[in-house]
Amino acid sequence: MHRMVSVNGINMHIAEKGEGPVILFLHGFPQLWYTWRHQILALSSLGYHAVAPDLRGYGDSDAPASSSSYTCLHIVGDLIALIDQFGVEQVFLVAHDWGAIVGWYLCLFRPDRVKAFVCLSVPYKPRNPKMKPVEGLRLLYGDDYYICRFQEPGEIEAEIARAGTAEVLKKIWTIRKPGAPCMPKENSFEICPENPSTLPSWLKEEDLAYYVSKFNQKGFTGGLNYYRAMDLNWELTASWTDVEVKVSIKFVVGDLDMVYTTPGIKEYVHSSGFRHCAPLLKDIVVMEGVGHFINEERAEEINTLIYDFIRK
Repeated sequence: MHRMVSVNGINMHIAEKGEGPVILFLHGFPQLWYTWRHQILALSSLGYHAVAPDLRGYGDSDAPASSSSYTCLHIVGDLIALIDQFGVEQVFLVAHDWGAIVGWYLCLFRPDRVKAFVCLSVPYKPRNPKMKPVEGLRLLYGDDYYICRFQEPGEIEAEIARAGTAEVLKKIWTIRKPGAPCMPKENSFEICPENPSTLPSWLKEEDLAYYVSKFNQKGFTGGLNYYRAMDLNWELTASWTDVEVKVSIKFVVGDLDMVYTTPGIKEYVHSSGFRHCAPLLKDIVVMEGVGHFINEERAEEINTLIYDFIRK
């Protein structure tokens, strides 16, 4: 079922199915509620109320123009208002990519509203009080690092328009190159017209068509604004420096995930540092031969991992 709900001053589109305890699914970039279609069907059939919104800026949800409307406080505010709509105290949380970052903020700000968190792909990184995140990333990975390239309003949007939505999405979804994802200025998405990208095995043409229609309608600025608000998030979260995330967590990542293969991340995930920030981290699962878009690429295994964890 699809419907619009009014949350925190915006209209939000949600897809939902089933009855029972609520599982809230949060998508990343460049995705939509649609990335969770396999999980919605599987978990709703197992006695859960599966809910997947288009986050602020995406799909059929409202997209405020200014990047300052995409801070972690705005997005978590949207989600708390959404949880309130269901009349429940707590939800199970499943999130991927930017959805995972938002999920960590939700667990940090309002641990009382989350029963357990299945986090895909992006680990919790504590706030560095000495340096803004974009500056830190630029020092570590250089000016061509994708988050640095996303900062200038309109620049990447123009490159996407030139290359075409379908080509850009296919390129992003099929990425398997290890290391920090960089975007050369002359051809950011490394698209070669003579050698177009093919769809990954886990996506059908009609899946691509759905994504393309929504991004052509809405544009990419909403999703890119999450990256453009990163330094503002840093300013707003000063009072949460060194605060631990006190929610029961399972972390799942693919060994070919560009986040996991970025220098320093793998070491951090398996170090005491990650567990120090998230002391209730129960389990880390590294899936072999899987890239970043793990919930679509290995849908059945992810469904099982989610169910086994939240059932406890």
